[in-house]
Order: sequence, then C-alpha cells, then structure tokens
Amino acid sequence: MKINSTLTAHSLEKKIQHLFELSAQKLHSLEAEWSPAQGSPVFTVEGRYTSRGWTEWTQGFQFGAAILQFDATGDAAALESGRKATVAYMAPHVSHVGVHDHGFNNVSTYGNLLRLMNEGRIPADGWEKNFYELALKCSGAVQAARWSRTASGGGYIYSFNGPHSLFVDTIRSLRALAVGHRLGHALMGENDHRISLLGRLVDHARATAQYSVYYGEGRDHYDLRGRTAHESVFNVNDGNYRCSNSQQGYAPFSTWTRGLAWAMCGFAEQLEFLQTLSDEDLAPFGGRTAIEAMMRKAAEATCDFYIAYTPTDGIPYWDTGAPGLSKMEGWTERASDPFNPHEPVDSSAAAIGAQGLLRVGRYLGNSSYWQAGLTVCDSLFDEPYLSSDSGHQGLILHSVYHRPNGWDRMPGSDGVPRGESSMWGDYHAREAALYLLREISAKPYLTFWS
Repeated sequence: MKINSTLTAHSLEKKIQHLFELSAQKLHSLEAEWSPAQGSPVFTVEGRYTSRGWTEWTQGFQFGAAILQFDATGDAAALESGRKATVAYMAPHVSHVGVHDHGFNNVSTYGNLLRLMNEGRIPADGWEKNFYELALKCSGAVQAARWSRTASGGGYIYSFNGPHSLFVDTIRSLRALAVGHRLGHALMGENDHRISLLGRLVDHARATAQYSVYYGEGRDHYDLRGRTAHESVFNVNDGNYRCSNSQQGYAPFSTWTRGLAWAMCGFAEQLEFLQTLSDEDLAPFGGRTAIEAMMRKAAEATCDFYIAYTPTDGIPYWDTGAPGLSKMEGWTERASDPFNPHEPVDSSAAAIGAQGLLRVGRYLGNSSYWQAGLTVCDSLFDEPYLSSDSGHQGLILHSVYHRPNGWDRMPGSDGVPRGESSMWGDYHAREAALYLLREISAKPYLTFWS
C-alpha cells in the first residue's frame, strides 16, 4: 500500500455522505423485491441479490444494514424496517447450533438495536430491551457451546465443517460471547457447571492467534509474518493440531485476504473490549498482560501483512498467492485493477480490513495504521468500487464470495469475477463509514457493545 498521510476523517465526509445516500436507495430496492421465502440474500448476480445455500450467515447483515443506516442518517423508516425484521426473522439464528456465525447475525441486529437503546438513540422500552438482551445472552451461550478442546488444555469454537475445524473468520463472532458476558450470562453445562463466556472467548482468541496467524518464527517453510490460514485442522481424538487448510482461499499456504481482514478487525475489536474489563475479570484466564500481548501481536502482524501485500490504493486481490498474480508483475506497486484478466480483487476484504486498521491505529496511537485505514476507505468509497448505478442493488462492487467453487459471476470470457456485491461487503462498508462519521461528528465511539 501507499499510505496517504494527508487524509483525515473530515476529508472523507463528502464521500461518506454520498455513500449513505446511495445506501438508502439500495436498501429500499432490496426490501421492495426480497421475499423471506427466498432465504438470506448473499451476493448479487447481474446486480440483483440472490441466495446461496451453504449456511445462513448473511441475514443479520441484511437487517443490520438498515439499522446502521438509521444510526448514520436518522432515517426512521430504516430503523423500523431493521427492527421489525429482527423480531420477525432472526430468532432461528439465536438458537442455531450448527454455525460459527452468531457474531455476524445476532450482534449485527439485536446487538445494534441494544447499543442504540443504551446510547439513548431509541427508546429503551422494557419489553423490547429485555427481548434483545435475552436474545444476545442465548446467542453467546449457544455459540460458546460449539466447542472443541485442544491438546494444550484450551479450545476453539469449531466451524460448520465440524469439530476438527477452526476458521479464522470466527474471531469476529467472539462479539457474541463478549456481549453475553457483559450482560452477566454464562453457558450452563453438565451437572450445572457454569462455563465462562469470557473464558471461552479468550481461549478461542488464543487458538486463533497461535494456529491461524503466522509470525515469521520458523513454524513451517511458509511462515511469513502476518500471513493467515483460513482453516486450522485438529485431531479431535487428542486435540493435537495437524495442518492448515483453506476453504475459500487458493491454498493452505497462501493468504485468503478476507480471512486476513477478519483477523485484523476481530483482534482489534477484542483489544478494545478488553479495556472495559477489570484485571480481576481477566486473571483466571491468563491475566491482562498476557492476553493483551497475544491479541496485539496478532493484530499488528496481520495489519502489517495487509499493508505490505495490498496494491497502492488499499484494495487487495482475493488471495496473495493466487496463481494469476504471477502474470501481473508489480501488482503491489500500483493501484488495484478489478478489470484485469487474471485475478479478481475482493472489495469486501477491504471493507472489513479498513476497520481493523483504523481500530488498531487508534488503540496503539499509531498514525500509520490509522492513515492506512483512511487510505482504504478513500478508495473504497469511490468509483470503481462504490456503486452509483440505481439498477444495481449492491453498494460496493467487485466483491468475491467463493472463488475455488466458482460461485461468483464471471461476466467476461477471461473467467474473472467482477462487478458484483456481497451482503457482508456492503454491511462492513457501511459500518466503516459509520465509524468515521462518528469520529467526524464527535459522537460516541462505535463499538459492538455500548
């Protein structure tokens, strides 16, 4: 990346306002056309949102986006839409025992609504607040129950692939456990054993930091500092780590950039969350010094890798080891090109990673990370990534879902996906824009809790 040190949050205000103007139109179009019977909208095909049966991990982004729209603009109709849909459709996600996505679905909906209540932005009616709190307590506990133990005595929330599988994505789903813990909840196990949601949060973060993130310390032949593995595979009989793997990236020893971005953003948010806890809270799980050092090491390594292996404008290609990049000599030394004939960019990785850079920069007081985050947003909130086409339901163009499976629309003969949007890319672009808008307006700092 070429970090633009002249940018400020205020210098992006016009772009952010324009983004939310376009966002209102996109949300209205999707709401007018989408039927819940179709399942969750996942990504666009020729500009219209479609579903894709795999896991239902994107519905919270659909309804959460409307809530973010209200937060940014005061649009009461958007709030009502997000609130009604949350009550009507999100309950199955609260009790969903088969996924690792509770932080995506439930914190984006129930969590955002509770946050707005606690901030005094919407009335804190007793029944409604209690309803949201109960949903978040249950979500955190259900997510924490999806548990595999490691040989070291720790453990991890296992992915939808099964008990052997740790996904790097899940670091951001730890928000569900964090909110549940803040609400005083715990997971009750056999013989009324009380299992701490905070303890499982720390254990999962530790496993992710140890197995999903590389540090250039000789772990294997491909140990490059900051690189991430999408999946880490364990022997469920004894808890021993076996190997890295990749479901949506190119290979186990390359870096799928959306997975990298999940780690950047997830560790950054958890570092902020730790600041709300007392030393006594953290003492049973290794103590503040060790826990913060573990998370900080992972956050800095992943952010540094993103900066080093992303084109100058801050928008990454979908995988840093993708084979077509070998035909694009000097691809890190020029701006991203979503129209190239070799490999797609992934704007959704930029939308997620930008927030990681901004939060790590603020947490560390490091202007380089902060400016890198602004640089990403400056590119993302403009053409060719911001969609101004009223006929396209997506907000952020050139997102990639599952390149190995060929699920993304490839409009040309070169076989490269381009021109489409994803529910998570659009949501996280809105969230990053809201984050900066609050900075510009001197409003309360945006966290997943309040």
